[in-house]
Amino acid sequence: MPPTPPPLPMTAVDRRSLLTGGMLGLGLIAAPLSAQAASGFTHGVASGEPSARSVLLWTRYAGKQDAKLRWEVSESADFAHIASGGNAVAAPAHDWCTKAVATGLKPATWYHYRFIAPDGTISGVGRTRTLPEGSTDRFRMAVFSCANLGFGYFNSYAHAADADAFELAVHLGDYLYEYDHDTYPTEKQRVADRTPLPLTEAVHLADYRQRYASYRSDPDLLRLHQMYPMIAVFDDHETANDTWKGGAENHTPSTEGPWDARKKAAMQARSEWLPISDEPWARYDVGDLATLFRLETRLTARDKPFDLSGVVKGMAPAQAEAALKAFHDGAYMDAKRTMMGPAQEQWLADGMKASVKSGRKWQVLVQQVVMGSVLLPPTVSLDLDPEVEKLAASRMAGLLAATAAGIPFNMDSWDGYPAARKRLLDSARAAEANLVVLSGDSHNAWAFEHPGAGVEFGGTSVTSPGAESYLPFVKATTLAKALIGANGALEWCDTSRRGYMAVELTPQKAACAWRFADTVKRRDPAHSDTTRLAANHGARAFTEGLSG
Repeated sequence: MPPTPPPLPMTAVDRRSLLTGGMLGLGLIAAPLSAQAASGFTHGVASGEPSARSVLLWTRYAGKQDAKLRWEVSESADFAHIASGGNAVAAPAHDWCTKAVATGLKPATWYHYRFIAPDGTISGVGRTRTLPEGSTDRFRMAVFSCANLGFGYFNSYAHAADADAFELAVHLGDYLYEYDHDTYPTEKQRVADRTPLPLTEAVHLADYRQRYASYRSDPDLLRLHQMYPMIAVFDDHETANDTWKGGAENHTPSTEGPWDARKKAAMQARSEWLPISDEPWARYDVGDLATLFRLETRLTARDKPFDLSGVVKGMAPAQAEAALKAFHDGAYMDAKRTMMGPAQEQWLADGMKASVKSGRKWQVLVQQVVMGSVLLPPTVSLDLDPEVEKLAASRMAGLLAATAAGIPFNMDSWDGYPAARKRLLDSARAAEANLVVLSGDSHNAWAFEHPGAGVEFGGTSVTSPGAESYLPFVKATTLAKALIGANGALEWCDTSRRGYMAVELTPQKAACAWRFADTVKRRDPAHSDTTRLAANHGARAFTEGLSG
């Protein structure tokens, strides 16, 4: 590893000026954030979209007019020799954010990079790395999802940055949340001094820009971006909760305007503020070791999620049982329902075949939601106090009735699209792939086997609460045991702790260490507990499990 760059200097962002800028940006016309922060390099540097010979660079430089920035890439921290360089323009049309692609680089090489303003001001120095080419013995990724600023501190970002042990950061979505200041979390739930701006819900371009500016002001997120290149997918909260191609659960056209306008605004702000390409899906070859497939399962083609409560609304138990069975055998199994759409499905199937044919050992899916199936266990198996059992049964009666009909509880995950999931896994088996599925979204940690296809590492959240907040009457260890007992493909889970995944690939093994934060209620990078599972190449199942 090269020496780590010093933490990024950052222009202070005044809360009053942020609020003022937010007021200026209300409505469909978005005011650039120049009104919200001091001038200059306001939010550090970042990199992403690495290949063997290129990487995308990002910064934000606020001024009074368009500014031509010079960017430089060097193997040495003193920039004695410039390996790649060029110009990029920071302009109000893109909220003063700018990106550039550095080319002509060497594979598997650490580089330092920086931006230089017209007046000679130099940004903080970032560090990035190209992907390997040819023979590759090891590749390590820090994998994150679901970072809600209001629920606590981004200690997992800090821990991964301090570890200085990865070649790549991967974000599986919910990089930020769109809610207003008193929804998720509520004022009572929110950790002190962790209030993202604007205070209103993010609906318009100015709102999303200000929300990104607020999140990107977090020092631990700044440091993570400074230390590693990132590959990022978006999940639902980058736009609105439970999104699909035609809308979202948390979008009301009558009061919030057309869905397409909101979606466009959210995606524009994301493109401006993150070191990402605008391609909806992409592949990344990691030498002869692996291919990473970045998938899009939200906005392009996803059909509307089912609402289980609507299937049995107002019915007596016997009627509900019959309705759920009819739903399971009919609409639920509809072969036409899709998460990715035909074009992306074919692209992935062809890509897996090509990856296997090229001799690459692992086919890694970088995607948003849990793929493994999760049926709720019967409450009677949870060994609850009788009075608590009554409460649990009352709250979960509908979901348990669905479980009895063979219907999983989370219709927003791959469980809501069983035919689409079957097509994907069948194409992996046909390609003789060794899948490593990376999934986020659920705020809990999971390890699934997909027989004949591969394994799944499901990541817990950085801060967002998991099952412990929805089932506080059940001990986490009891719930985990019951879930594993009720779901044959589920090998392990943790439903009560925050953290991230450290994923390591070698020609022989794909391993994941789930690292759990001691707390998110205060800024403290300590992660004192780890669970590790691994799958040998060719086994397509877990072959090793260690704790400690």
